Amino acid sequence: MLTPLVAGFGLGLSLIVAIGAQNLFVLREGLRREHVFVVAAICAASDALLIALGVSGVGFVLQAVPWLVDAVRWAGAAFLVTYGLLAARRAWRPSDRALQAEEPQPGPAGAPAGSTATATATRTRLLPVVLTCLALTWLNPHVYLDTVFLLGTVANTHGDQRWLFGAGAMAASVIWFFGLAFGARYLGRWLSTPRAWRILDAIIAVVMIALGVSLVLPH
Repeated sequence: MLTPLVAGFGLGLSLIVAIGAQNLFVLREGLRREHVFVVAAICAASDALLIALGVSGVGFVLQAVPWLVDAVRWAGAAFLVTYGLLAARRAWRPSDRALQAEEPQPGPAGAPAGSTATATATRTRLLPVVLTCLALTWLNPHVYLDTVFLLGTVANTHGDQRWLFGAGAMAASVIWFFGLAFGARYLGRWLSTPRAWRILDAIIAVVMIALGVSLVLPH
């Protein structure tokens, strides 16, 4: 009974762990410690829904409407390039809201030891973060290829145990995204300066733009 569950977990994790736009966004929000639970929950829930669609056989239906995948591909490419350019702008000309990771600071007299202070001037509003997270997830055609098509196809080779396989893949998604989002804070000591954040934004810019361009180049 555990074999399809373990197989689904292994394949799901191997597909999710690869560096990509979604993971970089989750990492950045985790480092900022902003809306961490919401971001992780959106990514995990989206993956679960897509995996369920694949296991149910929707992937075979989508193959009959290739124009839908093409539409997502072009929309995703435009979004990724735009997001990458914004990250490049942050790296080139950081604003006054330069990001710094939170570090424990000695509290004022009478304050509990270990209280934290943050150098982030203003928290990002929830709605833009949610919309960006949804766009990075649902406008990425690779998500459909990995979850709906690939995972769905492999799951259906397990016959009556295909949903157990899908459950394993969903569990991998939950563990990865929540682990990445909440574990990012432990990188704070290496990203405690504006220069470190500029380097991170530069990396994000390169990856996002490269992914966006790759979506529209002929394969």
